[in-house]
Amino acid sequence: MKKYSAGRLLVYLGLLTALEIVLSRFASINTFNLKIGFGFVPIVAAAIMFGSISAAVVAGLGDFVGAVAFPVGPYFFGFTLSAAICGIIRGVCLYKKRSIIRSLIAAFACQMIIGLFLNTFWISVLYGTAFWANFYVRLPQCGALFAVEAVVSYVLQTPLIKLRGVL
Repeated sequence: MKKYSAGRLLVYLGLLTALEIVLSRFASINTFNLKIGFGFVPIVAAAIMFGSISAAVVAGLGDFVGAVAFPVGPYFFGFTLSAAICGIIRGVCLYKKRSIIRSLIAAFACQMIIGLFLNTFWISVLYGTAFWANFYVRLPQCGALFAVEAVVSYVLQTPLIKLRGVL
């Protein structure tokens, strides 16, 4: 396992966090109950290259800073918690391991469990809307993003594992 100095790791994670904010806030479609985009890519990169804690930091910090600096709606800690949990899941599944099964598991857990169930619950709490009404609206989005995320994370595994050896 390659060790990084704290300063070097901080720079890499800072760049990935900034990229996550840009992709999530400016290169995606956001409404109060739907989010379609590629903001997950820097989190997947952090998970593959640096592991669970780093991916959780990129996801959680990216969500918090993005929500405060470029709000789509009111800030709600539940979404930051969900993002950090997905970072941990991605790290556990993807860290230095190339496997389509691991990509599918990570994408399923993040999109179909955390995204569909937990984030839908947060939306219903935050806006006082019916859980099941939001669930059925969000189901096609989470299903599509599950497929996209699984493919993209699998495709990124080999180049990012190689890049990790160079950095």
